[in-house]
Amino acid sequence: MTSSEVPFSQAAENNKGPILQVLQQHCQAPGTLLEIGAGTGQHAAWLSAQLPHLQWQPSDVPDNLPAIRHWLSQTPNPARPPLALDVTGEWPAGPFDYLFTANTFHIMAQPLVARCIAEGCLRLNEGGRFMVYGPFNYDGQFTSDSNRQFNGWLKAADPQRGIRDKEWIEQEFARHGRQCLADHEMPANNRVLVFG
Repeated sequence: MTSSEVPFSQAAENNKGPILQVLQQHCQAPGTLLEIGAGTGQHAAWLSAQLPHLQWQPSDVPDNLPAIRHWLSQTPNPARPPLALDVTGEWPAGPFDYLFTANTFHIMAQPLVARCIAEGCLRLNEGGRFMVYGPFNYDGQFTSDSNRQFNGWLKAADPQRGIRDKEWIEQEFARHGRQCLADHEMPANNRVLVFG
């Protein structure tokens, strides 16, 4: 994979610092962390190096694994080799102390988000934390004009995509015995929701 072929996310570069601050609050005890939808691999490479007490396990669909491997190879970090994980298929057995996913819930169709929550909660230790980064609506309302425009762009690409309502996300987690413990404001009209 040449440098010109390597996927790069400017958003991942911009938000890694604020995400780290949240993870430092909620992932203080050593443990295993499954990253669902690691994308380019930038978060896995950088965040795992900042949080060496975590056994960071990136995962994504098979097509994205070469990019993740490349990013992990570029810096010294303790992340494990990436696993193939399609939300609709087989999941790693776990259990995990932490689950983290960034910018996935608005890309997946709503039934897949529900499946991701269900499968993730099944593999989360009793005292574990499931952290979700991304844009969310509150009481069915967009939190900014930019999020409204982004949602329109998502729907134009695929009608199944879209910014999810925080209240619906909370209901899905509650079905699996997990409550929202924290809601952190992030740059660019994003949030991190923490469930446990």
